Amino acid sequence: MRTITIEQATNNLQQHINYTLDTHEEINIASNNGAIVMIPQVDYESMQETLRLLSDKKSLKALLDGHNSRDLNKSLKSYSVEEVFSDI
Repeated sequence: MRTITIEQATNNLQQHINYTLDTHEEINIASNNGAIVMIPQVDYESMQETLRLLSDKKSLKALLDGHNSRDLNKSLKSYSVEEVFSDI
């Protein structure tokens, strides 16, 4: 993660935006009041979706079961769309 001052961010905002979009590397913008992190929107949305899935007990259990089965070289049970989305 690259850290810059708020003055550097202000003076070269477009350059920092392009860098973050091109590299997907976060930029920490520090000020006297604290700091923020600039990331591409697509990365932010991906993190939000991951958090949403991990906070759902059913999704988390399915993920962990899948990893466990893979680690044990077990074949995975397949589910229909109706089974997966039965609670929606």
